[in-house]
Amino acid sequence: MFSHIMIGTDDMAASKAFYDATLGALGGAAGRADPMGRTAYVHDGGILILTRPINGEPACHANGGTIGFAAASPEAADAWHAAGVAAGGTAIEDAPGVRQSPFGPLYLAYLRDPAGNKVCAMHRVSA
Repeated sequence: MFSHIMIGTDDMAASKAFYDATLGALGGAAGRADPMGRTAYVHDGGILILTRPINGEPACHANGGTIGFAAASPEAADAWHAAGVAAGGTAIEDAPGVRQSPFGPLYLAYLRDPAGNKVCAMHRVSA
């Protein structure tokens, strides 16, 4: 359904360090810059792009929005969370762990990235 996700940042270096660390913890490669100054990550068929807003206005995060990254295991989600905190992210919500959902149990870990975007690592727990 989705081709890519693009999020804004006013501090590309801080955002790149955060996503290099968190996506690296999930097995992804470091982001690569393009000629327009954007940074792109490609992993397991997904594409995440960091950009300075094209209109020149400050970047802002989506109120109520969350970007979720697939984690292969609870340990991978924990590594993602730890890497994100170490790379300038902020731990939010409950500590990483299992939560019940209408889709079955999910192992979730939440952070805010340096630009304020809410991001999550999720592992579907076998019932």
